Amino acid sequence: MDALLSFFSTLSGYVWGPPLLILLVGTGAWLTLCLRGLQFSKLWHSLYLALIKRKEEGAEEGDISHFQALMTALSATVGTGNIAGVATAVAIGGPGALFWMWITGLVGMATKYAEAVLAVKYRIVDARGQMSGGPMYYIERGLGWKWLGVLFALFAAVAAFGIGNMVQSNSMADALNSTFQVPHIATGIVLMLATAAVILGGIKSIARVTSVLVPIMVVFYMGGALLIILLNVAQVPAAFALIFKHALSPTATTGGFVGASIMLTIRMGVARGVFSNESGLGSAPIAAAAAQTKHPVTQALVSMTQTFIDTIIVCTMTGLVLVITGLWSSGENGAALTSQAFGAGMPGGELIVTLGLILFAYSTILGWCYYGEKSIEYLLGEKSIVPYRVLFVIFVGVGAVLKLDLVWALADVFNGLMAFPNLIALLVLTPVIVKETRNYFNNKK
Repeated sequence: MDALLSFFSTLSGYVWGPPLLILLVGTGAWLTLCLRGLQFSKLWHSLYLALIKRKEEGAEEGDISHFQALMTALSATVGTGNIAGVATAVAIGGPGALFWMWITGLVGMATKYAEAVLAVKYRIVDARGQMSGGPMYYIERGLGWKWLGVLFALFAAVAAFGIGNMVQSNSMADALNSTFQVPHIATGIVLMLATAAVILGGIKSIARVTSVLVPIMVVFYMGGALLIILLNVAQVPAAFALIFKHALSPTATTGGFVGASIMLTIRMGVARGVFSNESGLGSAPIAAAAAQTKHPVTQALVSMTQTFIDTIIVCTMTGLVLVITGLWSSGENGAALTSQAFGAGMPGGELIVTLGLILFAYSTILGWCYYGEKSIEYLLGEKSIVPYRVLFVIFVGVGAVLKLDLVWALADVFNGLMAFPNLIALLVLTPVIVKETRNYFNNKK
């Protein structure tokens, strides 16, 4: 077992090495250039479509509304990356890592937009009358490379049981046990029942629950972070100054912090940023393909707000609390560091992190179940869906009671492998993305 863990940990280091990180950010920068900075010029319109208009008039094709598709995608991305991932980036790379998370998020918005354009354009209606789409479909139908679509679906199906299932239930069980002394097995049983009650109803059931759960959990967590920031508002200018200063200069040793080079700061910011918002991995367009929309660009504008909310808003809130309280250099790491910082920021702050982690983990399970389900359906057909859902629920319980070092390593590997087929498709199909975008805005004029 130790040898297997060592192998996959080493493999994870190679998969998530500089080539993939450069490819992820480079693809986002390329799409930003080709789309003329659309994520900046159309941001307010996108937020209006996502949060105010919510449903497109006259759009009949699709299973769920714009807002529900966005919340389903957000349910899978707003999670441990926003709590533990940000803390890890800042603890290892220094405050400057937050700046590089912002860069990753800003170019990642263009990537998320492009993924959704292709997902809606190349989606199909399956035998049950429901929409199916995502990288496997636009790779097959847009590029004509079914073998590459099969590889993506295989990677996504395996990743769903790791990063979207057992890792999340284990994180929730640990949080409940450490804070409220709830036995792991009790968490596993309750979580299995709660997951089954939602996912056995399919995407419409998942979308209904996430459209209520996600806004509540984001507002709850952000409210706590914002309160801490307001209580320490005098420290905010100095915090931003520290972030920008260390973004482009080495971070000196201080407290329990051992110092970081510029390259380590950039690497940690980019890696944790991508882990948090998943732009380029190809997961979110699977949900976007189910949206009720008349044009691919309309849903794509909504989808790109997911990265904005996840990274530019939620991750920033976590990062500011870490820097303002000064605990980023304490030598602690991960979710424990975020909990420590929230506790220092205000009485009972640790409870906000614990409850936030629980809500985030549960929502991630729901979102990733749908991603894995559509991947299995692509590989094995509609008959595989019900057995898959049952198996997914069982592994939720298994994850809550086991030590998951190997599962974490496997999840990292397959999560990273998803990106390669997806990024190839985005780069080759860039002319299609640009053409759809140009046609949409020309018609709007």
